[in-house]
Amino acid sequence: MVRVKSMRTKGKIKLSQYFQDLKEGDSVAVIREASINANFPERLQGRTGRVLVRRGRAYEILLKDQQKEKKFIINPIHLKKIK
Repeated sequence: MVRVKSMRTKGKIKLSQYFQDLKEGDSVAVIREASINANFPERLQGRTGRVLVRRGRAYEILLKDQQKEKKFIINPIHLKKIK
């Protein structure tokens, strides 16, 4: 898990990733942006799931946590679309 950003990227956020538009059913990977506080458990780092619906600025993601499928509301800066 990335806890510290490199010196060149410290404090920067990718605006294109912050304002990315995802559709329902898209597959996404949860990759924590280190410069922004994440409101989801650390154990979700690197997991993949699919987008259910958009909630305000964030997205509701369906992830498999252990043996159960759970819904998490995550900001788009922490999501990476998988093709």
